[in-house]
Amino acid sequence: MHGLIFRTLEAFISDAFGPDRWAQAVAFSDLPITSFEAMLQYDAAYFPILLTACAQNLDRAPSVILEDLGAYLITHQNHASVRRLMRFGGDTFSELLHSLDDLPGRTRLAVSGLELPHVHVREPIPRNFTIHCTGTPTGFGHVLVGLLRAMADDYGTLAVLDHRGVRDGAEIIEVQVIETAFADDRGFSLAETEAAHLG
Repeated sequence: MHGLIFRTLEAFISDAFGPDRWAQAVAFSDLPITSFEAMLQYDAAYFPILLTACAQNLDRAPSVILEDLGAYLITHQNHASVRRLMRFGGDTFSELLHSLDDLPGRTRLAVSGLELPHVHVREPIPRNFTIHCTGTPTGFGHVLVGLLRAMADDYGTLAVLDHRGVRDGAEIIEVQVIETAFADDRGFSLAETEAAHLG
């Protein structure tokens, strides 16, 4: 599994709860490593072990940790590139949802070797979306829920998101877009992206 996944979990726990809580979780996991390098590959079996250790150490459900991790990827200043990647998906939150089918491919272009689960989006009723996530890492659907909630806020959209569990090997997320202009859109421009690269 790509080291960026592990490194992101490490950064989130350290930033949100303190480096000591990460160190405690790693010690509890009994894994032969204390910190992860973003561009290395690691045994995929490490991830559920680490997630369980973090959940027990923080007294939080693994699903809650993963959803908070998704929100962190959008809202924390150290991960502005993730927000930019998502905003490339469309000018509105609904357009972003329709673009999620292409998210694994866009991610691979941004980070070589990073494999995300396959994402399939349907809109059977206007403003009501169903998202299917298939593949590893297990629990990615919860990360996506947190990420999309943060992106809805970013677009100024009021939306209700619910992780409906696993069906036929796929995590199911339901999204209802209630109001598209609920708050101010934070905005996005190519000039912003170019400035970030130059900086």
